[in-house]
Parts: sequence; structure tokens; C-alpha cells
Amino acid sequence: MDTRFSSAIHALILIAKSEKPMTSEDIAGSVGTNASYIRKIIGSLKKKDIIESHQGISGYVLKLKAKDLTLLQIYQAVNETEAISLFDLHQNPNDQCIVGRHIKPVLTDMFMEMEEAVVLALSGKTLADCIGSIQKRLEATGEKACSE
Repeated sequence: MDTRFSSAIHALILIAKSEKPMTSEDIAGSVGTNASYIRKIIGSLKKKDIIESHQGISGYVLKLKAKDLTLLQIYQAVNETEAISLFDLHQNPNDQCIVGRHIKPVLTDMFMEMEEAVVLALSGKTLADCIGSIQKRLEATGEKACSE
């Protein structure tokens, strides 16, 4: 499974909560990956006007408020698609078999329904929801945020 989506959310939380622009190296250190992978994600987020950088200033800042940025927008940005495609169908079922003859239309309908449910769920959650959940966990454990 691809980790661009979760890495993008992680990066965006860091960017949203930082008092200074976050660099790809800063973000990579927290995500636990290399800066070049983060730069690829950052490029996708910049293309969709989710974050920006300013000439002469190292790092990135959010262009949108966290409460206005849905997880669906983030997913679509890093996957560079408007459609959610979670499931693939095998290509060559045997039409001589009763199951093979009917499996594609049956699964296509079911998969579309499931993907629509995921789109609805992602559009109902925001980056601010993720930040709020982290803050609740910090309060419950008594931990301090990374920047504190």
C-alpha cells in the first residue's frame, strides 16, 4: 500500500502547527523518510494550491486553513486524481464459467458503492480534525507537542 496520503497528512499537520516555515528535511525527520520523498509529496500539494513557499524563505506554509482542507482534497492531490480507486478487478475472467461471466458487473457495482462511501467519509474530515485528535491524545498523555 502507498504511504503518500498518510505522509501528506503528517507533513501538513507539521506545516499547520509550526510557527516557522517547515523544510522538507524537517518534515522528513518527523515522518521517518527521506527529504526527496517529501519533496515529491510537497510538489503535488503545491500544484493543488494547498501549500506554498516563498522565494528567499526556506520552507512551506499552508495556503488554506486547516478547517477548510478536507482529507479528500489531500488524497486527490497526492494521488493526482479526482477519482478514488481502491479496488482493481482482475482482467480475464472465464466467460464459460457462470461466476466468471457475472463477476465483473457485480464487483464493479459493489466497489463503486464502497468507493463512494470513502469519498463521503474523506470529504467529511478535515486537517483540523486530525490536529484536534492529536491534541486530545497529547492532553490525555500529558505529552508536549514537538515544537514546545
